Amino acid sequence: MNDSIPVTRDLLRSMPLPHPGDSADKDGRGRVLVIGGSVEVPGAVLLAGTAALRAGAGKLQMATCRSVAPHLGLAVPEALVLGLQETAEGGIAPDCVDMLCERAARSTAVLIGPGMMDKLAVADLTGALIAGLDGEGGPVLVIDAEALMGLDNANEALCRRGGRTIITPHAGEMAGLSGVSREEVETDPPAAARRVADLHKVIVVLKGACTHIATPDGHMWAYDGGNVGLATSGSGDTLAGVIAGLAARGADPAQAAIWGVHLHGEAGNRLARRGPLGFLARELLAQVPEIMAELSA
Repeated sequence: MNDSIPVTRDLLRSMPLPHPGDSADKDGRGRVLVIGGSVEVPGAVLLAGTAALRAGAGKLQMATCRSVAPHLGLAVPEALVLGLQETAEGGIAPDCVDMLCERAARSTAVLIGPGMMDKLAVADLTGALIAGLDGEGGPVLVIDAEALMGLDNANEALCRRGGRTIITPHAGEMAGLSGVSREEVETDPPAAARRVADLHKVIVVLKGACTHIATPDGHMWAYDGGNVGLATSGSGDTLAGVIAGLAARGADPAQAAIWGVHLHGEAGNRLARRGPLGFLARELLAQVPEIMAELSA
């Protein structure tokens, strides 16, 4: 049975986001660490990091492949950019995990996955990062894209995080996590989301025409207010970044997921007024602060 709560403007107004005091500095608004990118896909980290800032985070750090880090630093002057050792395939080397864990421990939210390549290296790095953030304390962890394949490498540590991990799979990635076909996931998305949330003790944001959000304790929400224009390159990176930014500024993980899904969808709706197709993921970013302000008024 699908007993999901619809994600609406009224629901969001009933769970207002934390608001920094008038005297709060950037540290008071939280620090986000975005880990991702590759030689072939360097821009995903830019989208995700900028989205985190647009969602209200105060500080941004981005960790990516050493060869593209200087270019990323010029493109996002608001961020501290870390250049990491690369694999022969152009991805981030797992050997960097100790340094990343140190950075992550000093962050409020960590996002890993956007733009990452080299599947085996990504799975090893993600599993080691989860293990390094073991326990109920520490930052909220958002896992996206290729990094999702690292969940099984550290499931016990993931479960001990006490629901402070958010994953953002689409149906194909959810099939890989569940060990079932994509068709089975698409036949009953709420059941798939609930099953993985319980298995890994994470908050699941199962993306699709209707996006389903599930928590480890069985709560479910559904958002079907988006549009087909959001099915475009980089859209998932922006969603993951918005969720990480909201978590960094103090939103509860489930709240960050719910608000992030709505903000992302509503940003797409506003751009779709010019035409249902052809807007770019980067254009979503500028819409987010205004939508948040309207919902917080």
